Amino acid sequence: MFIVDAQVHVWAANTPERPWPVYPGNTEPNKPHYPEPLTPDKLVTWMDANGIARVYLVPPSWEGERNDVVLAGAQKHPDRFRAIGRLDVDAPDARQQVERWMEQPGMAAMQLTFHKPYFVALLEEGRADWLWPIAERKGIPINVYLQQRHLHLLDRVAERHPGLRFLVNHCAMTGTKKDADAFEEFPKLLALAKRPNVAVKASCLQFYVTEQYPFPSLVPYVRQLYDAFGPKRMFWGTDLTRLPCTWSQALRFFLEEIPFLSAQDKEWIMGRAITEWQGWPAVAKDKP
Repeated sequence: MFIVDAQVHVWAANTPERPWPVYPGNTEPNKPHYPEPLTPDKLVTWMDANGIARVYLVPPSWEGERNDVVLAGAQKHPDRFRAIGRLDVDAPDARQQVERWMEQPGMAAMQLTFHKPYFVALLEEGRADWLWPIAERKGIPINVYLQQRHLHLLDRVAERHPGLRFLVNHCAMTGTKKDADAFEEFPKLLALAKRPNVAVKASCLQFYVTEQYPFPSLVPYVRQLYDAFGPKRMFWGTDLTRLPCTWSQALRFFLEEIPFLSAQDKEWIMGRAITEWQGWPAVAKDKP
């Protein structure tokens, strides 16, 4: 099967030459998921060991608005990686960056992070409003990370810009709540399925439950996602470095533990859907 992980973070070390930012309210940079950086080269070996054909590389927020590592990985391994780059919407040259966004070799989409108060203000205050028509015109898919309670802000943008494709990261789950508490606002995500230009990454789900593999409590939520978005607008992924389980277990959960998914459903969810949504379709060698 052609398997694509919708999101994995790779990064470089925090050094004086390449310092990580200190965000408002903090006294030091945010902590990374792993004590040592995960590089694209190392990730390739893990992909080979787990039968994963492709990965979308996403820069983590603790590195700031920089895309050097993900672009270098996508350019070195063009058959395995594409980059989903971050944008500082307040940067003086932000508009010029967006106009040239898809001209960057290896770039597939844009990542916007609104999961913290200092980020969500960009949406609430309309500071990102200039971006939407340009991204729509240029055909740039937008990956969005925000809390479920802020999904109404995304709904407004998706309604105004029906030609702009959005992917909601991690089912818009951002906090530290677990089990039923973590899914309390899940209906707000399901309601967003009414927008045909919105898709969802069914990623990092295992982080939000306290049970171990095979994660039976997650199956009803996957069913709700499936019923709302269908197999062509829900994408398997992991946010690997945040998982409380192995990559293999996250993969097997979708392949073996969800009885209602047909073989064709899995083909779409596990890779085909996201690569068609973000313009990186499978080629002959990727197909069984």
